[in-house]
Amino acid sequence: MVILDEKMLLPPPPPYIAAGPVSPPPFPSSNRVPPTLVTLPPHLLLRIVYETFSQGKVQSQRKVLYWLTMSLRLVNRALYVACMHVLRSTYLPAYASLIRPPYTSDPFPLSLPDSPFASYTSSSSPLSSSLLPLQSMQRETRVLDLFIALKVREDVWADESELHLEREESFKDLFDLMQPRARVEDLVRAYGRREGVISVPSSSGTTPLVTSPCPHPKKGASGSGDAFGRSKTVSRATSAALPFGALSVSFSPRAVGVVLTTRERKRTIVQVPRTREETLEESARKLVRELRGWVANNPNHSVR
Repeated sequence: MVILDEKMLLPPPPPYIAAGPVSPPPFPSSNRVPPTLVTLPPHLLLRIVYETFSQGKVQSQRKVLYWLTMSLRLVNRALYVACMHVLRSTYLPAYASLIRPPYTSDPFPLSLPDSPFASYTSSSSPLSSSLLPLQSMQRETRVLDLFIALKVREDVWADESELHLEREESFKDLFDLMQPRARVEDLVRAYGRREGVISVPSSSGTTPLVTSPCPHPKKGASGSGDAFGRSKTVSRATSAALPFGALSVSFSPRAVGVVLTTRERKRTIVQVPRTREETLEESARKLVRELRGWVANNPNHSVR
């Protein structure tokens, strides 16, 4: 007795014959746009930039760094972000070694507080690298970029000719004036936001509310009076905060001040003395204390 299975009665499947061009996985698509340097994900573009370095002599790698600085990063926005990532990570140790005590440094780029790129990680989105902000809120980042442009040129020229000597005064202005001044500006921004006297624009262009604690008002006769006084103090501190974009720092070995720039004029609103041995953090704290008094005396400064 023979038992017949239903599958044995079915006809065999047709042979596998390609009806047209086979598309790679995941799915065939006739409207697929070929990738370009602009549409590549950031991690792939960064990998391509790293592959431009040869494993040979150091002189050849310095020429690649010179090419990244002078040519490749100027192609488009995505390549600028990738090249600056490589250049900043390469020259950051040399930059930090030239910081003289008691000065400190923190040139790492900082995004806007509520920007979607503040916690940016490598994304598979093809446009994510082209949407990254080029300008950092950290003002010392600009000093690092100037150092990179100068250092790359000096290294290549020294490799090309033994007659070229790196001049010590080439970096003097950067680390005697520009670096400590930019560092104080970043510290004033951080301390000023904490005290509620400096506002930083958000990614949408608006000024966020100051969430740092403000001075507590005096106790009233009732709890409702305390709440009213507290809300009034917070509102006044928020509206009187100075925008960071309108502020800069004047720096010298003996004095440091905050300069307010408006459409009408540029003027120094606060200035404090300092010594050569004084840290930049202490100078920034003194400036913020003076700024707090200036904002309290000028609540209607109309600088927004």
